[in-house]
Amino acid sequence: KFDDVPNGLGAFSKVPALGVCQIILFAGLIEVQVYNDQVNGEPGNYGAGFLGIQSIGIMSPGWTDPEARKKKLNAELANGRLAMVAIIGMFFQDGLTGSAW
Repeated sequence: KFDDVPNGLGAFSKVPALGVCQIILFAGLIEVQVYNDQVNGEPGNYGAGFLGIQSIGIMSPGWTDPEARKKKLNAELANGRLAMVAIIGMFFQDGLTGSAW
């Protein structure tokens, strides 16, 4: 039952092995099929666009102004790093106290 699933990191122990395999296979499929080419040798630019929509034929012109593009990429890096620190902090708190929220 859904009510039997614990909160926090304890919920990972309730995911069946086939469910974990499905998650890993799906992530691998996306990694190999969608994010497989770098554009202009730029790290992190796989040419797939927002949520990979360019890989299915929907095109976006992207940022044409180089200064605006640089500002947006720096903001994305900063926000991504902040999100990683936040989730690691929540994992640590959950493992230490048993409650992350």
